[in-house]
Amino acid sequence: MGASENENEAANQLKVQGDYDVVTIGETMLRLTPDAFLRLEQAESLQVHVGGSESNTAVGLARLGKRVAWISRLTDNHLGRRIARAITAHGVDTQHVVWTDQDRVGLYFLETGSPPRSSHVIYDRANSAFSRFIASELPAGIFSVGSSRWLHVTGISLWLSECARDLIGTAVQLAREAGWQVSFDVNHRTLLCSASAAQVYCQSLFETADLVFLPRRDAVNLWSLDNRQSDESVMNRLMSMRAGKPTVMTLGERGAMASDSTHSIRKACEPVEPVGRLGGGDAFSAGFLSAWLDKPDLDRSLSWAIATARLKYSIPGDLPLINRVEVERLVGGNQNETLVR
Repeated sequence: MGASENENEAANQLKVQGDYDVVTIGETMLRLTPDAFLRLEQAESLQVHVGGSESNTAVGLARLGKRVAWISRLTDNHLGRRIARAITAHGVDTQHVVWTDQDRVGLYFLETGSPPRSSHVIYDRANSAFSRFIASELPAGIFSVGSSRWLHVTGISLWLSECARDLIGTAVQLAREAGWQVSFDVNHRTLLCSASAAQVYCQSLFETADLVFLPRRDAVNLWSLDNRQSDESVMNRLMSMRAGKPTVMTLGERGAMASDSTHSIRKACEPVEPVGRLGGGDAFSAGFLSAWLDKPDLDRSLSWAIATARLKYSIPGDLPLINRVEVERLVGGNQNETLVR
């Protein structure tokens, strides 16, 4: 579990002073993509990006001025160090990463499509270092009263392995004991887990998390809801399962909804053809959480979520390389929020 070369030194140089606003836990991979719209079988070279749902959200939060730490388990080699450096570079504290000389870094390949050909993802992440991250390796010292306000996790970790499910369960328990709040992005991936199994794995966290994000398609698929139901009916069902706790549901080209025990709001949108679609949902979560940390207000937080996602769609790669001024400008001056998830 030794630190990799000078990784701790680099992390400490950028370490956020004082307590964190948000701690995230999850796997980050290297993404390999052919140029332009080439098929993988045509490619002579591949672009390399760093991407993982939780670290994408962490980077977005850090670039919006929040104090963020990211916990993961990485193989101590050139690939693992590249991932850690890329995340640290944006102000996220990576000093709590667990390093191992075993296992491997996860990869995925993205073949970007153009209508009528859809984009295609191939995962190469079996037996990754994160999928074998055991709960006893968690840096338990970070889970103390006052050391963070929130823990943010996603369903992707739950779909990876029994080991990862136990890890997330332990982290949530430690966060609760420390008095933190917990946000959960369902983030179902059909390539990793069936809908029926995913529902079983995430049900408890879905019901108990202080804040939940999910697209309508996950709500329908995981809980076997009638897709002909209105958005409002689907949200009402979710709110019933969650006893009225704040819940945010994205609606693709039709916008997004947010509800709590007192009211529900909805923001419409217009279609957009994104440059960098991957990571848009993570940027959405970062925008919402950033505003929510300032003030728990559904309307303002949803506006920030949509604006942050819009900006991400203009940026290639997985990471939301945005800044607070840009988001504030969109929130304050654009009545036609645009979101695709």
